[in-house]
Amino acid sequence: MTESYRRRISALLAGLVALDATLTVVAFGFPQLWFDVFHGEPYVDPQGLLKRTAASWLAFAACQALALFRWRSSPYLLVLVAGARFGDVLTDWTYVGVSHQLTPIGKVLLLSASPMNLVAGLVLLAAYRSAIEAGKS
Repeated sequence: MTESYRRRISALLAGLVALDATLTVVAFGFPQLWFDVFHGEPYVDPQGLLKRTAASWLAFAACQALALFRWRSSPYLLVLVAGARFGDVLTDWTYVGVSHQLTPIGKVLLLSASPMNLVAGLVLLAAYRSAIEAGKS
């Protein structure tokens, strides 16, 4: 595994941390902004599902941050993050399917998130395999 490859994996993890941290802050701290961007409607969430989702994003960000700083010595953390990304593959397309109102940008963001999660998970699994193979030689 080359140093350039290691840097790209770390950059991917850093980007995922930034993404999920941003989603967490917006959903917890600025729910009306979330509804403006994604739904173009007033914030109404009597069951608190947006904040429940924000808690999941916070957990993703924490796992990814741990992996960012420790994956070189503990490559199994890449599998942990890949599993989190795979676990979120169907959620955004489900959101598109059940939401009664989405803005055009909301629809684009949600439809692109599932493939991004799939690709990120596959890249991280490949990096794990490469790290294990590099450790064997």
